[in-house]
Amino acid sequence: MRFLAGKKSHRAVSAIAVVAVAGVAVATAAVICVLSVFNGFQDILSGRLDRMAPDLFVTPASGKTIAETDSLAEAIGKTAGVELATPTLTDNALGFFAGRETPVTLKGVNAADYSRVTEIDSLVVAEGAPGWKEGDGRAALISIGTAYKLSLFNPDEEFDVFAPKRIGRFNPANPAAAFVMDTLRVAGIFQSLQEEYDENCIVTDISLVRDLLLYDSEATAIEIKLKPDASPSSVRERLAAQLGERYEVKDRLQQQEVNFRMVQIEKWMTFLLLFFILVIASFNIITTISMLVLEKKGSMRTLSAIGLPRGSIARIFAWESVIVSAIGALAGIVIGSVLCVVQQKFGFITIAGGGVEGEDLPYPVVLQASDIMATLVPVLLISLVCALVAAAFAKTRLRSE
Repeated sequence: MRFLAGKKSHRAVSAIAVVAVAGVAVATAAVICVLSVFNGFQDILSGRLDRMAPDLFVTPASGKTIAETDSLAEAIGKTAGVELATPTLTDNALGFFAGRETPVTLKGVNAADYSRVTEIDSLVVAEGAPGWKEGDGRAALISIGTAYKLSLFNPDEEFDVFAPKRIGRFNPANPAAAFVMDTLRVAGIFQSLQEEYDENCIVTDISLVRDLLLYDSEATAIEIKLKPDASPSSVRERLAAQLGERYEVKDRLQQQEVNFRMVQIEKWMTFLLLFFILVIASFNIITTISMLVLEKKGSMRTLSAIGLPRGSIARIFAWESVIVSAIGALAGIVIGSVLCVVQQKFGFITIAGGGVEGEDLPYPVVLQASDIMATLVPVLLISLVCALVAAAFAKTRLRSE
């Protein structure tokens, strides 16, 4: 500490030391902030999934549909921890209105049960006359993307849906006979801020969808709502054992595994890039210690003359390197953590028009202790490398004296 903080014959040495500390501090703070921002976006993704995705999702392990899903859903509903299980039927169709057409994902549900399994009702931004949950089999909720593509912005408008016949032969002379058509009424327009739901989704009564797709009691999935005190992982394992290998049971994370994996990949790829910036910033530490070695040549000769081994003298500069790295890292962690906490509490930085109705939203930031620990690991490795380089340079100067 005396060598590091003592008066220097050249002010440049002190200035470079300050730059070295600042470089490590800024890079470390950047790592903390970036990782926290990715945590924030992951929380937003999870929050949106909480509103549109069920707690658990049962699908066939092979094939497209599950037979006799009403009875299977009833059996699942009696499982410990399960509050409600409802079948859903999803397939592709074609929406048509006023000369416009677009491919859509048609999802048949029991409206009353589906509104309990998900929070779709809270996502409706334009609502028509009652009917969605009151026995109107032709009432439909359409996504904001479907509304835009079909110019269906007025609730209570009627539009047509076409689905190809699954059964029977195709007659080229009469192409229209290859499709089954039905008319739906817009009961509301919803927006979830998730592309997979907002782009082309139509939610309507499962009986109508079964008739349109020529199914009897089949469904493509069973969506499950758990009791408030139930553990999703425990109930999932219990259901997986109960249903056997013919079915797959997924929790929310598994339903969106690709999206979550992409966020994690982006997070750690960014971390890797910032790690290289930390490495570059560490060159300033090596430069600082190297100049300090040159600055303290006289002191090194004195220490050597009174019998201090060369290894001990080299360790002095190694520890100086560690001290510079530690000061920079601790300063960076404090600065980054303070910035993240302030943003979490007060939301000074906003995303313009990020809300459902176009309002500004605070930039998402979630500070986690695991990210601070993950940041410390590369800083410690860099500190160790810098210490070894500083010690080696000091030994070289001692030999040349």
